[in-house]
Amino acid sequence: MPRRDSETSCTSHGSDGHEDDSLANDLVMNKYQMAAEMVNSILKEVVAAVKEGVEVSALCDLGDKLLMEKTSKVFKKEKDVAKGIAMPTCVSVDNCICHFSPLRSDPSFVLKDGQFVKIDLGAHIDGYIATAAHTVVVGASKDNKVTGKKADLLKATYEAMEIAIRMLRPGTKNFDITTAIDKVAAEYGVTPIENMTSHQLERNQIEGEKQIIQNPGEKQKVDMEKVTIDKHEAYAIEILFSTGKGKPKDMDARTTVFKKNDEVQYQLKMKASRVFITECNNKHGSMPFTLRSFEDEVKAKMGVVECEKHGLVRPYQVVYENVGDVVAVFKSTVLVMPNGLLKIAGLPLDYSILETTNKLEDATLIATLNSQLKNKRKKVVKKDGNAAADVAESK
Repeated sequence: MPRRDSETSCTSHGSDGHEDDSLANDLVMNKYQMAAEMVNSILKEVVAAVKEGVEVSALCDLGDKLLMEKTSKVFKKEKDVAKGIAMPTCVSVDNCICHFSPLRSDPSFVLKDGQFVKIDLGAHIDGYIATAAHTVVVGASKDNKVTGKKADLLKATYEAMEIAIRMLRPGTKNFDITTAIDKVAAEYGVTPIENMTSHQLERNQIEGEKQIIQNPGEKQKVDMEKVTIDKHEAYAIEILFSTGKGKPKDMDARTTVFKKNDEVQYQLKMKASRVFITECNNKHGSMPFTLRSFEDEVKAKMGVVECEKHGLVRPYQVVYENVGDVVAVFKSTVLVMPNGLLKIAGLPLDYSILETTNKLEDATLIATLNSQLKNKRKKVVKKDGNAAADVAESK
């Protein structure tokens, strides 16, 4: 999730530090893929529910309800296997960039024809996270196409994600991917939202150690750690492009999505705050959560104030582009394996609803976009003259 409910969404209690948490473990791979299948299925249902007249809060409720229902049906007998929501459903419209997940008590926000609707959600099984985001245009269809710069925006954002995914090869440097992302935006005449990051996914960590930044500011160019992609790593690749200047800013929207900060200890003074942080621990553990998941929203709004003030929880702020501009997002979960890449979560862009003649011109970007996720195979002839054997190229 770019930075600028579950009783079982907490950290797994069965981890003793000796288990192999890497993707070299088939069981770990299965848990990632299980979470991803749920995310893809749920995201499709929420996308299908996007229509003129629908309330944003209803879409958020639908996504979270399905996340809880599907994750609760697996590993029923294994009481120490945690599972649940890894990212509560956020539905950000038009110039709202991310993290909009209104409370039921907030004013109604009803969708209108032609609006850009960005849906973001995630699930985890035993702390192994899959997350995805998709952009829908209300009322768009083959007979009512998205045109002009808005069509270019959708195409550019999706193709930048696909190129970034295909660059996730062992040995690739994160800033090489940054350069490619920004080049795609330039070719389509749109702007990457400044300083937004894609993250490595680790067990119980939706924001892992390695990051890939887009459109970095001068400070971020210096401060962002230079890292190299390696095999058996998982990533949430998220691209956010805009028709505007790409400068995120706060407005008057309430922050409702938070994540517990385990690095900070503080003795809370208010009873409401202590009850709130205890419920956070028990229900959500290390995963992001929404205040909407608490039975009493009023008490949750009271309790979070002191917790945020003293750094016990980290806010996922709602940020915006300029009014009149629109933002698109696409996000996928990708596994970097020895034999290539597995894109396990994320939906395809429906090109049939777009009307645009613009396309990539850079030969390197085109070649990367058209490349296969799996490594090429080459023939190796054995010295004893036996038939050639296929082996995967090492990267």
